[in-house]
Amino acid sequence: MLMMQNVIPNPGFGTFRLEGETLKQSIHAALEAGYRHIDTAQFYGNEAEVGEAIHDSDVHRSDIFLTTKVWFDNLEPSRLKASVDESLQKLGTGYVDLLLIHWPSPEGDVPMADYLTALKEVKAEGKARHIGISNFTCNQVDEAVSILGKDEILTNQIEVHPFLQNRKLAEHCEHLGIQVTAFMPLAVGKVMDDPILKQIADAHKVTPAQVALAWVNQREMITIPSSTKARNIQSNIAAFDLVLSDSEMDDIAMLDRQERIANPGFAPAWDE
Repeated sequence: MLMMQNVIPNPGFGTFRLEGETLKQSIHAALEAGYRHIDTAQFYGNEAEVGEAIHDSDVHRSDIFLTTKVWFDNLEPSRLKASVDESLQKLGTGYVDLLLIHWPSPEGDVPMADYLTALKEVKAEGKARHIGISNFTCNQVDEAVSILGKDEILTNQIEVHPFLQNRKLAEHCEHLGIQVTAFMPLAVGKVMDDPILKQIADAHKVTPAQVALAWVNQREMITIPSSTKARNIQSNIAAFDLVLSDSEMDDIAMLDRQERIANPGFAPAWDE
């Protein structure tokens, strides 16, 4: 698993809900702060602006690990391939470093073997350096591995924060050698108000957000925090120098309350 962490720069910079000049300025701030992993998706509607920001930056494209995701409306194999071409055109690049299936096909409308085989073919064509999945449950991960082989799936990107620790799924992925990428690590800001996280933060003279990110890092996960403020972008990456004690990690483990934030109507039946 540590080998995989070297493949995906940690932390990444998330771009969900960012757009326009705010998005571009945030990406520039992230790259200046040292981030080398930018995460976007077809669904975010900002691939073109992400591409422009990368093109306009002083960091060479080859030094940036760029992730995008195929939306579930595009899972039919010919549509998947066409949508990837559209994404690459918008991003202004010939390839992405990581291409994910954003959500498994709702109700299995498109057979997993169909869209994962198409995903692998896109990789074989050189349009993606690595492929992976997102929001897949334990059973869906097993099905994906049976189709592609576990060495083909670089990551499963899932919601993880102190209030939804997703341990069963994370441990299942780790057992299979699949890197976990944690999205929403700050629980859309809710970590800032938690008394336990505040107490730990005060002891280290950092913020609760930095404690949450250090906790994710010590669980050996990749994570992709998002911010529009340069000082927070900088403090988020600085959190990866913070080391929490075993007792602090245990205290955070007690905060799990299965509080899922990303739970649309088309989501799979989640693992308990």
